[in-house]
Amino acid sequence: MGGFGNFAISFSVICILAGGMTLFGFGLNTGGPAVMIWGWVAIGFFTLLLGLNLAEVTSAYPTSGALFFMADRLGGPRWAWVTGWLNLLGLLGAIAGIDYGCALFVGAFANLQWGIVPTPETTIVIFAGILLLHGALNAAGVRLVNVLNSISVWWQVGGVILIVGSLTLAPVEHQDVTFVFGHFNNGTGFTSPLYVAALGCLLAAYTFCGYDASSHLSEETSQAQTAAPKGIVRAIAWSWAAGFVLLAGMLFAIQDYDGTLGTSTGVPPAQIFIDVLGTGMAKGLLLVVIVAQLFCGNAETAAASRMVFAFSRDGALPFSATWRRVSRRTRTPIAAVWLSVGVAFLLALPSLYSPTAYAAVTAINVIGITPAYAIPVYLRLRAGKRFRPGPWNLGVWSKPLGWISVTYVVVLTVVFCLPQASPITGESFNYAGVTLLAVLFLAWIMWITKGKRDYKIPPLGSEAENRALAGDVI
Repeated sequence: MGGFGNFAISFSVICILAGGMTLFGFGLNTGGPAVMIWGWVAIGFFTLLLGLNLAEVTSAYPTSGALFFMADRLGGPRWAWVTGWLNLLGLLGAIAGIDYGCALFVGAFANLQWGIVPTPETTIVIFAGILLLHGALNAAGVRLVNVLNSISVWWQVGGVILIVGSLTLAPVEHQDVTFVFGHFNNGTGFTSPLYVAALGCLLAAYTFCGYDASSHLSEETSQAQTAAPKGIVRAIAWSWAAGFVLLAGMLFAIQDYDGTLGTSTGVPPAQIFIDVLGTGMAKGLLLVVIVAQLFCGNAETAAASRMVFAFSRDGALPFSATWRRVSRRTRTPIAAVWLSVGVAFLLALPSLYSPTAYAAVTAINVIGITPAYAIPVYLRLRAGKRFRPGPWNLGVWSKPLGWISVTYVVVLTVVFCLPQASPITGESFNYAGVTLLAVLFLAWIMWITKGKRDYKIPPLGSEAENRALAGDVI
């Protein structure tokens, strides 16, 4: 990959047409337009700060292992072990969230085109089909993934322009500025506006996950010490701007708030398209969103499989010898690809009986992957002068921006482990926190039984070898 290809995979994984659209109904119910817009601005700002710090550490350690390799070099094997398990949980949760969200949109399209009423059973079948598609595409090799990611960038940008332009120019009445930037809606059952607003930020926090993909594919990127950090920062910045435009355009176009939330399609954005543009145009725009989500899930599968491969390469997973195998023909870790999509399927299975399960899946993504971003940043701060920055670094801004980022992640993680709906029942229970604890417990058991004895990341080459390779890291 070149610099654009590396940027493209993170931009594709963030995918505002996935996170921003699939959680649109969640946002309308949990805080409404005011929280959706201002939450996007705030979360985007702090994500950019965190991304800048992560990019600095990536420049020093551009490897497929990415976050857990950084943690090992800066804090030792125990930090690497925990970081790797958190990162893996977040990446697998991301595949589940993206592809299940895509299945919801495919169900909405089927409802408009053929009158099929979406059910949890039909959605899970569509979801399984999408996972199989992404497994097959990734098994074909990184060159195909690179081409699809490059197309994805232009598809997303063009899709946002098409959707916002169509909704804006349509000859219908639009909401005013006060509604878009100030209307608050609480359908959660909780009484605290502050608590509801904090929960509503899940839309933005979930969307802004996945930019570590640039780091995971750095071993397949030329000039990785500068290309990968730039890929991270540019992906966040462009997504921040484009996502704001998309959310604002959608909110201005709402015709019937309650009707949008209770749409028979199961997807509130589809109802907005229907109300403003009619069924024909709505189906066309849904296809634009679905294709963007397919690109996104494919890119996330690539990133997750590289994480599985790298973690297995160091012997950290059960049956590591299987997951680290690489195809001689495509040089792709095919077993790691299929493990990634298989676990993602299991994570989304509770959606068969729980109407709030999808929000929990997206929360799993956030509370798994975001702390994994912060750990290398924290360890870099703790290391002080022992840290030797790469060619892309923040200089004197590294320390203050780093502490702000770490504090932000701690608050975010706590918030998304909390209940998301009241009253709290078996159906409305947020199992994201339980999943996090289960993974940490599994990681601890694996550490004391295997990792403490066998886990060891191979040493880096000499400085002379690294300098010789720096111009052409593959």
